[in-house]
Amino acid sequence: MRSATPKVLHTLAGRSMLGHALSTARALEPGRVLVVVRHERDLVAAHVAEVDPQALLADQDEIPGTGRAVQVAMMSLDAAAQADAADDTTVGSATHAQVSGAVVVIAGDVPLLDAGTLHELLAAHHADGNAVTVLTTQVAEPTGYGRILREPGTGDVLGIVEEKDADDAQRAITEINSSIYVFDADVLRGALGRLGRDNAQGEVYLTDVLAIARTDGGHVRALQTDDPVLVEGVNDRVQLSVLRAEMNRRILETWMRDGVTIVDPATTWVDVDVELERDVTLLPGTQLHGATVVREGATVGPDTTLTDVEVGPRASVVRTHGSLAVIGAGASVGPFAYLRPGTVLGDDGKIGTFVETKNAQIGTGSKIPHLSYVGDATIGEHTNIGAASVTVNYDGVNKHRTTIGSYARTGADNMFVAPVTIGDGAYTGAGSVIRRDVPSGALGVSAGAQRNIEGWVARARAGTPAANAVVRPSAADELSPQARAERDRAATAAADAPPTPPPALPDSTGSTPKDSAR
Repeated sequence: MRSATPKVLHTLAGRSMLGHALSTARALEPGRVLVVVRHERDLVAAHVAEVDPQALLADQDEIPGTGRAVQVAMMSLDAAAQADAADDTTVGSATHAQVSGAVVVIAGDVPLLDAGTLHELLAAHHADGNAVTVLTTQVAEPTGYGRILREPGTGDVLGIVEEKDADDAQRAITEINSSIYVFDADVLRGALGRLGRDNAQGEVYLTDVLAIARTDGGHVRALQTDDPVLVEGVNDRVQLSVLRAEMNRRILETWMRDGVTIVDPATTWVDVDVELERDVTLLPGTQLHGATVVREGATVGPDTTLTDVEVGPRASVVRTHGSLAVIGAGASVGPFAYLRPGTVLGDDGKIGTFVETKNAQIGTGSKIPHLSYVGDATIGEHTNIGAASVTVNYDGVNKHRTTIGSYARTGADNMFVAPVTIGDGAYTGAGSVIRRDVPSGALGVSAGAQRNIEGWVARARAGTPAANAVVRPSAADELSPQARAERDRAATAAADAPPTPPPALPDSTGSTPKDSAR
């Protein structure tokens, strides 16, 4: 794989290849599941402990080959059987306890193998009383695979020859070994002790058990599947991508047959553990990962990625990225929303365009329509959060919570500096920075009176495009703000003064009234 990640831990459809193998094995309800580890043992063991804590581990030593892997597996299984017997007081001698019955061996890099096929293989093994039953398939290009050698007439399996040990006639055979077997435990245990390494690769071949079992008189038969992809292995990232696409195609086909509308399967990816109900619609560019659940009648997409998200009935989620969130029935999310872990949106609620939420409980019918961040918050029912609002939850050391009640209306461009509580039915004014609790039914505002500083741009930003765009005053108005104010006051005073009487006119003698008086 040319990777720091062990091959069997590479993923497809939300599980590692080893995770797929373990899930398929568990479907048989076996007495025990055991994983043989060697390359990057600690990483693989840690993954097994995470996905299947009950599985046993066996470490393969320096001796190479699949036969050696199964040898150490059987020793570990027998040791576990002895330990169980020692704990059971009804068993006489624990030292002789061994695994009995059918032992199923599967490969960790065959991710599409399904439980149904494995059940058929096991049923065929029991029905025919076989010593060994091997799963095979026909392929057009068998290069790299072990070839199945059959007995003419009966069709029983004579043995398996590996590619490097095959002659030309054997290489022409197109029936291949899948590396998936059912063995009788006693037959397997006896044959494993007789395996050697006399082959082109110097390995202990598990395939040699088939010839030994036949020589000992046991029935060795094959179950052939007509679906080669089920047994196709992964050896590089190209093969992984091919099987990833094929697994996704099969997952989508199953959901569509169960009543889900998938508009564009080519751009839709759904993990194996996702649950979809009938009449769900997935639009192009949708990716559903992890344990995501989409309830009946909901629409997801286009261009949406959800991981471990529950989408309620009839909800709509458009162009959204979300993880570990819950979206209520009839709710709407997006476009361009980001739901971070801990988001819970109530029924008929709304998280709108360019809204980010985190660890937020949003009640029934409440709305955060646009351009906001709501983190570490609780919002009641039927509340509307104004555009461009932020719950200021982080003080540089600790996170604090904002609580907004039901039927509240908060203004646009509000900053809620947590911890803070807005009561039921309260309002807040646009542009407010809310640092103190707002009681129920109150109006919270924090903005002061507006003040305009005349001429500031021309003085402080001279030469800029903004300064050049300032409307120029007429010559008469080219005064400082103080001079203009004085001028305006003088004009007002003149307008309010009593009128001046007109001058007296001369009489018929040519004298003014003043002359006559004199």
